[in-house]
Amino acid sequence: MPERAFISLGSNIDPEKYLPLAVKRLEELGPLIGVSMVYQNPAIGPSPAPDFLNAAALVETNLTAEDIHARLREIESDLGRVRTSDKYAPRTIDLDLCLLGSQVVETPELRLPDPDVLTRPHLAITLAELASDFPHPVAGEPLAAIAKRLLPGANLRPRPDVARRMPAPDTETGWTPAAPRGVG
Repeated sequence: MPERAFISLGSNIDPEKYLPLAVKRLEELGPLIGVSMVYQNPAIGPSPAPDFLNAAALVETNLTAEDIHARLREIESDLGRVRTSDKYAPRTIDLDLCLLGSQVVETPELRLPDPDVLTRPHLAITLAELASDFPHPVAGEPLAAIAKRLLPGANLRPRPDVARRMPAPDTETGWTPAAPRGVG
């Protein structure tokens, strides 16, 4: 039975190019259900780095968490991501599986749900735009409640100019990128 895979996207090297390319590639995992608004926010880390553009995508898939994780790493590599020992290094694309239905997974390579969903506004807010009532598998809170709690500390600026470039899901519902949620 298909599961909903919530995938975060981030880029701070030519993000206007790489975010839409990454979303298009996510269709390899299964049907694209939705894409959040794109937000600009300061890079996290000890040294100055270019701002990130972040978004989230929702894909329906039959793949396992491990298979999705491996495919995301392949897509990153194909789009020029070079992993180094510096986890804060600028990157063309960063793709992370944050939630896969209600699954809880603990392996050396993957933790689901991604623990950062509960602490990082750029994750919680973009994921909540995709499925606000979806309950966090461990905390039990709807994604909207997590996003609302993190919103006051958010330093996010909506980037509708980039969101409009994202590939639209193949649906008959007239889907458009999410509207900004009053952050910024």
